[in-house]
Amino acid sequence: MEKNEKLAGLAFLLLLGGLGLASLFIVLFAELAEEVMEKEVEFFDDFVINFVQASSSSTMDTIMFFLTEMGSVWFLTLSSIIVLLVLGVKMKDKWGVLFFIIAIGGGSLLTLLLKHLYLRDRPSINEAIDAVGYSFPSGHSMGSLIFYGFVIYLVIRTRQRPWIQMTAVSVLSLLIIAIGTSRIYLGAHFPSDVLAGYIAGLIWLMLSLIALEWIQWHSKSPVPPVQALRHLLGPLYKSVLTKIPFFSK
Repeated sequence: MEKNEKLAGLAFLLLLGGLGLASLFIVLFAELAEEVMEKEVEFFDDFVINFVQASSSSTMDTIMFFLTEMGSVWFLTLSSIIVLLVLGVKMKDKWGVLFFIIAIGGGSLLTLLLKHLYLRDRPSINEAIDAVGYSFPSGHSMGSLIFYGFVIYLVIRTRQRPWIQMTAVSVLSLLIIAIGTSRIYLGAHFPSDVLAGYIAGLIWLMLSLIALEWIQWHSKSPVPPVQALRHLLGPLYKSVLTKIPFFSK
């Protein structure tokens, strides 16, 4: 029982740490949004755009068009259906299905909300690459981080072989970066839009996964969270008090 309490207490601390990290990213997003609205990121945007587009060619155009489709609404929607079938039919993970829907669906709504909140114009309009509407934050970047990030979580959570986990994490992480880069290369977004999309997507993904982990842990663990935390921090709390002269008397 004591071992279970310690494990549960550590899990609870990790969840609290995740919430703290998400809070830091919220502050970071707010700071970036403020700088974008005050037009203080123009040098950064111009530098990155020139760097990314320096290697432009017809072959690179084809590659970037392909990569940007990997983060498009139609592709992520189709891929999400496949993931839901795996979660619901094969894994029978009802909580996974629910929070995957919350992550993807909620992320899409959050993207629209933020775009209409900041109303930033795009560097160029091109319907062929889904470059319509407002620019900040990048929907492709935000959506791809949430979707592929959730898939990475599932690969790690299902305890696949180490080489499978390493390969999946590496490939999907590079794909997320490549999708954002393609949006800059194709002129659909400013680099600051892409960075904001990554930050906002990471925040929403972290909150979704924290909620999922909390529900799954709370439904399976025989130890109440507060009791687990009390047993974990109790000895540390007492040792600190004994070192304070007033309490050690």
